[in-house]
Amino acid sequence: MKNISVQELKEHAKELRKTALTMIYEAQSGHPGGAFSSAEITAALYYGEMNIDPKNPKWPDRDRYILSKGHACPIQYAALGLLGYFPEEKLHTLRQEGSILQGHPDMKKCPGIDISTGSLGQGLSCGVGMALAGKRDGKDYRVFVIVGDGELDEGQIWEAVMAGNAWNLDNLVIILDNNGLQLDGTTDQVIPHLDLTKKFEAFGYETYEIDGNDMEQVVETLKKIDASTTGRPKCINAHTVKGKGVSFMENQLGWHGMAPNAEQYATAMEELERGF
Repeated sequence: MKNISVQELKEHAKELRKTALTMIYEAQSGHPGGAFSSAEITAALYYGEMNIDPKNPKWPDRDRYILSKGHACPIQYAALGLLGYFPEEKLHTLRQEGSILQGHPDMKKCPGIDISTGSLGQGLSCGVGMALAGKRDGKDYRVFVIVGDGELDEGQIWEAVMAGNAWNLDNLVIILDNNGLQLDGTTDQVIPHLDLTKKFEAFGYETYEIDGNDMEQVVETLKKIDASTTGRPKCINAHTVKGKGVSFMENQLGWHGMAPNAEQYATAMEELERGF
């Protein structure tokens, strides 16, 4: 973890939410719920944890960030834009024809995207491949994969989980954005996940269970992972709130993929700025 305070990371998370909200409002399209639930995780990784260089997005030794739940990309785009991977004015072109910022991350268009995602269930397999390549090439980079809880319904996820353990990929960190809601209802209603922490333990992972919207817990857990010597892949079961930071969006299924109107946007920006 870099020399940055928890309070500074909290401020970054707030700016990421505000930027993502503005992008979705201007586009009148996007997924605020899952973007907001992962803001603390994204801020902690990009500003505090990952070894990256915005001036050299393809640096071979960089840490990798894979947003397997690709529809939440406005929060990642916000981080990339504010860090200087591309001009900030591009942040106002979300989902426009010809824009580098499409509805799902595209590695061929947007600097800083390590793999194109969006078809749920596939990002973790890519992350396992990157982690394995790093091991075989003698590199010390790490691969952080953000996986949605609804995405865990995909069988390919569990094949990738088994592979990560089989190859002893201690450079792989899976972070579950466990907000309890997916497109068609609660995760318990669609396919109950039961105890995810115990599941990943059974698959051979070093596991952590935290409040993923509590920056202190996020930072402390990343520090523990940095210091780990178990030689096993890692999984953080991060319990989060869909739509976190905006009162009328929190835990509301309708905000999975809906843009605010002008009045809602103004209220949400005010709440994000002052906290509610």
